[in-house]
Amino acid sequence: MNYFITGGAGFIGSSMADALAKDLTNKITVYDNFSTGFEEFLLKLKSLENVEIIRGDLLDESKLSDAMARSDFVFHFAANADVRFGLKHPRKDLEQNTIATFNVLEAMRKNGIDKIAFSSTGSVYGEATKIPTPEDSPFPIQTSLYASSKLAGEAMISSYCEGYGFTGYIFRFVSILGERYTHGHVFDFYKKLMQDPNELYVLGNGKQRKSYLYVQDCLRAIFAVIQNTKEKVNIYNLGTDEYCEVNDSIKWICEYLNLSPKLIYSGGEHGWIGDNPFIFLDCSKVKSLGWHSNTSIKDAVIKTVKYIEQNKWIYTARKGEANA
Repeated sequence: MNYFITGGAGFIGSSMADALAKDLTNKITVYDNFSTGFEEFLLKLKSLENVEIIRGDLLDESKLSDAMARSDFVFHFAANADVRFGLKHPRKDLEQNTIATFNVLEAMRKNGIDKIAFSSTGSVYGEATKIPTPEDSPFPIQTSLYASSKLAGEAMISSYCEGYGFTGYIFRFVSILGERYTHGHVFDFYKKLMQDPNELYVLGNGKQRKSYLYVQDCLRAIFAVIQNTKEKVNIYNLGTDEYCEVNDSIKWICEYLNLSPKLIYSGGEHGWIGDNPFIFLDCSKVKSLGWHSNTSIKDAVIKTVKYIEQNKWIYTARKGEANA
């Protein structure tokens, strides 16, 4: 099987590339513009004959279409995932999420490729009225440009499945943690604590309830769905059976680092516009396929901190505003 991975130098994309490359009969094409991905994540893959790495942008329609030729299946992980600052650059979500997804679908159509797995988000449920939130939950008002752009991507994929006979696998993730994680609350809290171990500024009241999923559990769930479902459009929540407060996560991080900072909160229930104070997805649908998560949220947080601590080049390379 020939696989094409957008965002293949990123956190989840490179992890998927590693998993697929273990089968030497697979051919993997990694496509990334390296704006947020890292070449370091691909060092092992560079030496493999069944892996090709292409530096390219999803907005470059011609290069994308040429690179995708001879592929059988597309994993579309590339996206702008900057939820908090989306209102400062609203066109970024449109271009990097919505238009980029359209370009991927068009490149597939031109190359006769009819299978796509798409990384969407549990944020499309907005501030859900039903908790845990199932896949068929009614959509409320969208609260972030990121979620809106992902929902638009879902809709386009569904339309291409209907109109052109594609098979679509749409995964609504909670936040993913683990090795190669370089963006999000654990990273930002770690960065802040390294700068000042005595005080930690927290957006919101710390009582926001979130669910997280370990990256290797996430990959197993994706494979379980692809291998066991053949509907035209397959939509699955990916998460765990638990959630934690932001304060819980801070406690675990600080205990591991042996720190006791003063916590300084700003804001109330919402840390920023678009921040959902309670995300907890109903994952009974994917569990019905025999999948279950093997890693608790606490263990996933600790694994993530250990990885950042052991790979400080990520800490120094990832610049910009904190997002926690």
